[in-house]
Amino acid sequence: MRTFLILVFVSLAVPAAAQGGLSAEVLRRYPAPEATQGVAVDSRHFYAVANSRIAKYDKATGRKVAEWSGDRDRFPHINSCTVIERELVCAASNFPEVPMTGSVEIFDPVRMVHLRTVSLGQQTGSLTWVERRDGAWWAAFANYEGKGGEPGRGSAHTQLVKFDDQWRRQEAWSFPASVVDRFRPMSSSGGAWGADGLLYVTGHDHAELYVLRLPKGGSKLDHVATIAAPIEGQAIAFDRSSDRALFGISRPNREVVAMRLPRLAAARGE
Repeated sequence: MRTFLILVFVSLAVPAAAQGGLSAEVLRRYPAPEATQGVAVDSRHFYAVANSRIAKYDKATGRKVAEWSGDRDRFPHINSCTVIERELVCAASNFPEVPMTGSVEIFDPVRMVHLRTVSLGQQTGSLTWVERRDGAWWAAFANYEGKGGEPGRGSAHTQLVKFDDQWRRQEAWSFPASVVDRFRPMSSSGGAWGADGLLYVTGHDHAELYVLRLPKGGSKLDHVATIAAPIEGQAIAFDRSSDRALFGISRPNREVVAMRLPRLAAARGE
């Protein structure tokens, strides 16, 4: 009986979502000095993000073909970007300043020029990533324990918020403790909806992807899997031109990393 109880305790202590031994497969590594915050990708190019700079690279050759550089006072911390239709949509914040403010900065990825801003002002945290799905905007508002944080808030106050086309708040969800514990003392740096309907999220430092699902009830996201990945957190983007291909960055190595994700039973509702 004692042995049985010990085994049960161990199983409960390790979240089921983290027990699958899932790993992403490296497809290619690209040197990119600007790869400090994240990466966006389309069918022909990827875009390495570095605060007030965005560099455009040819996927086939790895050659840098263009760059946008902005005023550091106006664009102090572009956290992530994603290609949505014909625009490069970026999440920006004033990290590490407080109170936290955020804006959505929109670029023309062909000419690499800034088009317009949607200022979200002070929200429930620091805007770190923005996505588009089902006719709505989805945004992560990060909170931190230490640098860049605000009194009374920590990593557990990070939220996923759904907005309509006029950027009016519709719904919001918190992150499960099994993921927040991996975020600490930072927060979610990247996120992207997969074609399988699951949300893939990164923290700030760990070489992991956290796979989440909107809950059938309640206000907390479901943690359905953890995937080992050859990146150290930061912003990610799906390459929609290739099956289950995801781009991320290795900030210590100043590299953009293309990888392929394993298929998940959770995507089939198992």
